Amino acid sequence: MIQGVKQQKWWGWGEEGKAYQHADKPKFAPFVKRIVGVDINQPRMSPPPFESLDVPPSRLSEELRAEFQAIIGNKFVQSDDETRVVHAFGKGVRDLVRVRRGELGRVPDVVLYPGTEEEVARIVDSAIAADAVVIPFGGGSNIVAALEAEPGETRQVVSVNMGRLNKVLEIDAESGLARIQAGVFGPDMEDQLKARGWTMGHHPDSFVWSTLGGWIATRSSGMQSDKYGDIADIVRGLRMVMPGQILNLRPLPSTSSGPSVREMVLGSEGRLGIITEAWVQVHRIPEVRELQAYFFPSYGDGLRACQQIVESDAAVMMARVSDPMETQYIMANGKKSGRVGSLMSKAISKVMEAKGWDLEGICMSFVGFEGSPNHVRYEKGLVNKIVKANQGMGVGSGPGTLYDQKKYDTPYIRDFMLDHGLVADVSETTTPWAYAESLHTKVQQAVQDALDSRGKRGVVFSHLSHSYHSGACQYFTFAVADDSEDCLDTYDVVKRAIQQTFVDHHGTVSHHHGVGEEHSPWMAEDISEAGVFIQRKLFEGIDPGSNLNPGKIIHEGRPGISSNSSDA
Repeated sequence: MIQGVKQQKWWGWGEEGKAYQHADKPKFAPFVKRIVGVDINQPRMSPPPFESLDVPPSRLSEELRAEFQAIIGNKFVQSDDETRVVHAFGKGVRDLVRVRRGELGRVPDVVLYPGTEEEVARIVDSAIAADAVVIPFGGGSNIVAALEAEPGETRQVVSVNMGRLNKVLEIDAESGLARIQAGVFGPDMEDQLKARGWTMGHHPDSFVWSTLGGWIATRSSGMQSDKYGDIADIVRGLRMVMPGQILNLRPLPSTSSGPSVREMVLGSEGRLGIITEAWVQVHRIPEVRELQAYFFPSYGDGLRACQQIVESDAAVMMARVSDPMETQYIMANGKKSGRVGSLMSKAISKVMEAKGWDLEGICMSFVGFEGSPNHVRYEKGLVNKIVKANQGMGVGSGPGTLYDQKKYDTPYIRDFMLDHGLVADVSETTTPWAYAESLHTKVQQAVQDALDSRGKRGVVFSHLSHSYHSGACQYFTFAVADDSEDCLDTYDVVKRAIQQTFVDHHGTVSHHHGVGEEHSPWMAEDISEAGVFIQRKLFEGIDPGSNLNPGKIIHEGRPGISSNSSDA
């Protein structure tokens, strides 16, 4: 490891020693047993010791190693087994299952840690001159196989970890812009901005273990995008190292300079180069920040309320509603209530029953408010009227405060579930408002049909997470009870059913996780054959030797299968 550069554990999410615990959540084990038939109180499977892995030796030539050492120094050229394995995968379920099994695929031959843009440029040029593959690496949180070298890759594979480029370089206070290096992790960036009274306001689920460059490369969205926008709205300018040259896009509010080069870089997943820094919009830290919780009698009521909130004068920073199953999951994850909290919960349930609500069908919603005290008070009044008009009820800020404190811990649950034979993952999409509710229903049915075809139990649930004028993102979580050697086959059947339902029913293959290899088989259905043709020509024009993260976005065949294989 390199001092000052955070690194996740090789077998799962986050840092060593931190894991999901359910001992203080008395409702969670019964919930899991009831829904998927798995007893999480039974002894759990443990990841194997790293020493048991058969890590393929590095293929880095002595000549290329010497070149890299001359560029960045010996200690920033790492080829030990654990560092290489950490950089071989993201954190998708397919990644986690395979790495625990020791099915390592094409592990990078070397991991480089440049400290300047000039070093990045020299690395890229040296690698391409040697006909090597270059894969940019931020926090390693990617879940769509965007960090993995193609199976069967015979060339040298170079992973470029951007973690040393982690500074807020300058702030243009008059324009509300900050110039920030691409390798900075979310918390470190916000700490630097906060020290000067600013925030970027971008908080994806992966916030703790993802970087600015990774957000740009995947077109990320954060939990507060209703106010601050997606990363595509936030990034106004950037610099990117390309083969033999550096792209420099100035931080302009808007342009009419032909097809947008900035848009070409957003979501490019390393296919065009390595992003080194960006100019982003920043905002003064608001006086008041508050999350209010609401309940609705049905998911449809919650969806309609969120749409109306977006259409209203209430410019909230977040409007989120969970479907009934996710609501049950959230409540099952709560800690044991004290006497007062228990009495309040019972009182709320009594009110719902008096309204004629089915407690198995209720849906929890969180709405976030920021700004001056008067502004927040005005927005809350508007939202309360919309909630009531859609049969909803407010329950105060308590649940929202708890959600705010625990919102980055969710990924740890996936490792815990995998330890108990539950393969869990997520898929997200956007649709116009007109199709949001029907898509939700069709995905639920598609997952159940897929599970039935495999003879397995499982569950799918969802929440609306990001809203726009014309539609919204729905974020689906699914889990399959399958601890067999064929669990990835079952996973594929379910995952593919979800993705196909998206594109068949007015959705996109991904809203903010990107494409990688996982979603690439649906690209022609998503953006048309002509759209794929445009992207392919762009990548071929910039990278004719296919040295820059090949196989991502435009990918033949199925995930995990080389585009050159007979199965493609």
